[in-house]
Amino acid sequence: MKLTVLVDNNTYIDQYYLGEPAFCCLLEAEGKKILFDTGYSDIFLKNAEKMGVDLSNLTHIVLSHGHNDHTRGLLFLPPSPVTLVAHPDCFLPKYFEGEDIGAPFSAEEAAKRWDVRLTREPVALTEHLLYLGQIPRTNDFENRTPIGTCGGAEDFLLDDTALVWRREDGIFIITGCSHSGICNIVEYAKKVCEDDRVLGILGGFHLLEAGEQLDKTVAYLAGLDMKMLYPCHCVCLQAKAKMLATMPVTEVGVGMALEL
Repeated sequence: MKLTVLVDNNTYIDQYYLGEPAFCCLLEAEGKKILFDTGYSDIFLKNAEKMGVDLSNLTHIVLSHGHNDHTRGLLFLPPSPVTLVAHPDCFLPKYFEGEDIGAPFSAEEAAKRWDVRLTREPVALTEHLLYLGQIPRTNDFENRTPIGTCGGAEDFLLDDTALVWRREDGIFIITGCSHSGICNIVEYAKKVCEDDRVLGILGGFHLLEAGEQLDKTVAYLAGLDMKMLYPCHCVCLQAKAKMLATMPVTEVGVGMALEL
């Protein structure tokens, strides 16, 4: 599988792409081209064009959750037969302090543009790439505070999900924001894949400040003995520094391409 970062908060010093506080990447695996999240604006299209990446022949769009820094780029994708996979809550109205922070379309509007599949259950996108669906909250230190509202109720981001690439020697996890908790995500990925060997993780971990969640998360991740760790998007500098003290952290930026 090839993974290309099309949108991130960070851009490399010597690569002149556009960045924004959002996330989007392209996964090419087993004959499929899967856009994971779409960022906030149309820069994923501009960056892809500059990179020589063709997005006209996508087979899937997968959304990690319904916040607009991961879904608003949908406005710039034309209607097509592409399969769009997301949690059922992904397209519900989301507000924070009176501001609309949700997806630009309702589920009904999205279904008029793409082949929408809403599911809480894991879905195999290819033989080895898996959409996890709704993540069980199994620990006592992640996602205990709602972020605004979803459909009029407190939003604990039950729609937050991730992808897993299954290899013979273990699993690699790709996240959007990890509102459900990166440790919860890893535990569920291990359970669904029946594989405790975590090779690496790339994505946002929603670690924005010091505290118990950061300390326990870093301790948990260090215990996985991963060879590849790529925190990006919603991971603060202090969190990255704390990880780097015990783990092999690699900087992520727009234009990064990994062969997994």
